[in-house]
Formats: sequence, structure tokens, C-alpha cells
Amino acid sequence: MMELSSGRYRVRILMVFGACLTALASSIVPAAAKSDTIEQVGQAIAIALPLAAGGISISKNDWTGLAQMTVATGATVGTAYGLKYIVHEECPDHSDNQSFPSDTAALAFAPANFLWQRYGWQYGLPAYLAASFVGYSRVEAKQHHWWDVAASAGMAFGYNEIFTTRYARPYGLYGDFYATPHSAYIDLKYNW
Repeated sequence: MMELSSGRYRVRILMVFGACLTALASSIVPAAAKSDTIEQVGQAIAIALPLAAGGISISKNDWTGLAQMTVATGATVGTAYGLKYIVHEECPDHSDNQSFPSDTAALAFAPANFLWQRYGWQYGLPAYLAASFVGYSRVEAKQHHWWDVAASAGMAFGYNEIFTTRYARPYGLYGDFYATPHSAYIDLKYNW
């Protein structure tokens, strides 16, 4: 029997999730071509990010990580949703007074920050780029101010600092790469 955690199967699973995200985004673009395409694609990416983060955790057989992502994302989105009804900041398009903070951006930044903190920059950087596009789409659609998006990103960072731990590979070998303006470090550890 083949293990799910082997590299070849993990790559296949990630390719399937990538194909699903592409299919989701491409199915929304034609339907929204007459209206705000950027806003619709941003919303689709915001929904896809927690699903992709959960899929990555499952592909690594990391059930603790899946639970941490669920709690951090739930706390971030819940706090953003609750603050909307307390703060009463008017949206830039004057449609309502629930601009601060952006719950859509919170839904995108929470799993992006989880991926960075749990699995490293290799997973976190693409997720942050996608979450940043979601934030841009909310500001571009005049649904939120830039500080509404920044507050959501800050809440996501804070909750992930509380709930997310670094992933320890089952086989005990852990490596990471750190870069500074003047040097670079490779860190390899083996847990007995």
C-alpha cells in the first residue's frame, strides 16, 4: 500500500487542488464578466484559500494543523464579523455602515498566515499573494478602505500567533531557510 505522505502523491494532491482552484476561478470569471470581475474573483479566492489550506494539511496527514487552521480562521472571521456591528464605519460606496473590518479579507488572510506559520514561506508566500489580491479586490470594489483590509490581516496574524504551531515532520528532520539583507542561513534539525 502506498503512503499518502510520500512526495510524489503529495505533489499530485497539490496539483489537484491547484486545478480545482483554477476551475473555480475560471467558472466565475465568465459569469461576472458583465459586472465587477475583480470583486467576484477576489471572493472566489477568499473562499478557496481555507479549502486549499485544509487540503494541504490533509495531504500531509496533519490533523492537528487542520484543527489549528479551523480555530484560527473561525476566530479571525468571527471577530471581524462581530466588529462590523460594533464599529459602524461607512463603506466607500456608501452602501452600508459595516466597512470595518473586512470579513472577506479576514477569510483570506487567516489561512494564508496559517500556511506561513505552520509549513513555512514556501506555502505561505503564494497564499499571501492570493490574500493580498483579495484585499485589493475589496478596496477596488469600494466595499472597504485599505485600513479595513489591514486590520483583518492583523487579526489573522494575531490569532495564528496564538493558535498555530510549527509543523514537525513525522520523520524528525526539519529544515528552514532564513534570509537577511546581508546573509542567508540554512537551518537543519533532527528530532530524536
